[in-house]
Amino acid sequence: MRVSDFSFELPPDLVAQFPTEERGASRLLVLDRRTGGITHGAVREIARALGPGDLMVFNDTRVFPARLIGEREPGGGAVEVMLVSRLDDERWEALVHPGQRMRPGRRVRFERGGRTLHGEVLEERFFGRRVVRFWTGDAGTVMDAVAAIGHIPLPPYIKRPDLDLDRDRYQTVFAREAGSIAAPTAGLHFTDDILRSLDEAGVERATITLHVGYGTFKPVRAADVEDHTVDPERYTIDDEAASRINAALDAGRRIVAVGTTTTRALESAARQGAGRVAAGASEADLFIRPGHRFLVAGGLVTNFHLPSSSLLMLVAAFGGRETVLQAYREAVAQRYRFYSYGDAMLVV
Repeated sequence: MRVSDFSFELPPDLVAQFPTEERGASRLLVLDRRTGGITHGAVREIARALGPGDLMVFNDTRVFPARLIGEREPGGGAVEVMLVSRLDDERWEALVHPGQRMRPGRRVRFERGGRTLHGEVLEERFFGRRVVRFWTGDAGTVMDAVAAIGHIPLPPYIKRPDLDLDRDRYQTVFAREAGSIAAPTAGLHFTDDILRSLDEAGVERATITLHVGYGTFKPVRAADVEDHTVDPERYTIDDEAASRINAALDAGRRIVAVGTTTTRALESAARQGAGRVAAGASEADLFIRPGHRFLVAGGLVTNFHLPSSSLLMLVAAFGGRETVLQAYREAVAQRYRFYSYGDAMLVV
């Protein structure tokens, strides 16, 4: 299958640069994957599209301010460091810009709000990545300093600096454990009121944790879908969530995954468990594309994704390629907002 089979025309002005004024005010396109039928509504009304016995699974990861902006030592000169993977208490794998000036041994200093963080490049790795050792200029920990100094790592298609509002709105209301450099964006729509409406409708809920990595922005550079690989991401499913998910599977009840990250974790866990979702920590390493046989997900809440992206391919695997692309064309015609701060889609 060709990557170009997942292309569609997207006017640039439909790429949402800011969240809606009020969380939960986004629009919702509901797609029936069996008939191709489309209805339009609002995310706050999502409980009407579901029913008693459905189980919604959310990703409760928390985004941390992984983007550091500082200057080289000595001599000055701006440096930007994106923390990608934590190796230990002091060392991180990171993307560094400008990379050609940041060879092993070079140092950088970050300051903000009276806090100081120092870094030294230890080694170069593939795809421009570096191993960087950090230490603080005070008694606090490195992560304390990162939390105070760092910027929210907004996706590259949001063409503006991060603002104070992003610390709240680029985070779900149920975010728990910090570890992601990108939000599980389908979850951004949910408010406490919407969650209560799900409870009142008899929709059960469970949460898992998958820390979203930089690979979520990885473009598909291959011409053939089968030649692309996705980066693995760590996830944890606790005993309670595994019990609820397996009980729903045993009873034949519908499980609705909130987001592509949740979907990858559930489907990876089910394959590793021969159809059962085992509690514990592991890696989601599946590239879900058309032809994938879903073992867990019977519904999917998701935002609208980039043309020819691996995330769009996952949605197409669940809903059918042409059915999903037709829904996307309808979304464009109806002026839905796309990407992280955009509107939502429910595929059932």
